[in-house]
Amino acid sequence: MKLHKIITTLTVGALLHFFTLPAQASLASDLSDGQHVLLMRHADAPGYGDPAGYQLDKCSTQRNLGDKGKKQAVIIGQWLTSQGISSAKVISSVWCRCLDTAKLLNKGAVTTSPALGSFFDDMSLQKQQTQDLEKLIQIQLHENPKTPLILVTHHVNIQAYAGKVVNVGDMVLVKVDPSGKNLSQQIYPSPSF
Repeated sequence: MKLHKIITTLTVGALLHFFTLPAQASLASDLSDGQHVLLMRHADAPGYGDPAGYQLDKCSTQRNLGDKGKKQAVIIGQWLTSQGISSAKVISSVWCRCLDTAKLLNKGAVTTSPALGSFFDDMSLQKQQTQDLEKLIQIQLHENPKTPLILVTHHVNIQAYAGKVVNVGDMVLVKVDPSGKNLSQQIYPSPSF
C-alpha cells in the first residue's frame, strides 16, 4: 500500500513537472511563424578576406569554398531537412562563397540581395547595410510569413545585426519585430562534417 502511494505521488509529480516546463518549439515551427529568420555564415572558405582586386562578377578572383566547405554546406542542408525544413526562401550575398553555400543547402531556388553583401572591406557601411538587412527581413516575412527564410551572408553582417560572432557554417535563429529588427537570437553551430 505504501509503495503504491509513493509511485502514484512520484508519477503525479513527474507529470506536473512535465506540463509546467516551457514549450520548446522546433526550428521548423519557429521559421514558419512569420517572426523568425535564420542567418547563416557561408561554409568553409580557406583564407581571410578576399584577394586584392577581386571582382564580384568573377568567382575566380574571390576567396571561395574549398572541398571541405562544399561538403559542409551539403551536410548543413541535410541537417536542416532533419529539423523539418525541406524547402525555404533562400537569399544569399552575391559573393560566390555565399551563393555556393546557399545552393548546396538544396532548399530551393536561391536569389541574391545587396543587403547581405559583406562590408568587411569598408566598415563605414555597417550601419546602412544593417538597416538594409532589417528592411529585407521585414519585406520577406511580410510577403512569405509561413515560409522559412534562410539568409546566407558573412560574419561581419551577422555580428552587426545579431551581435553574435559565428564560425563558418554556423546559423543564428533571430526573432524579429515587425520592422525586421533583432529581438533575440539563438546560435545553431554548424553540424559536424
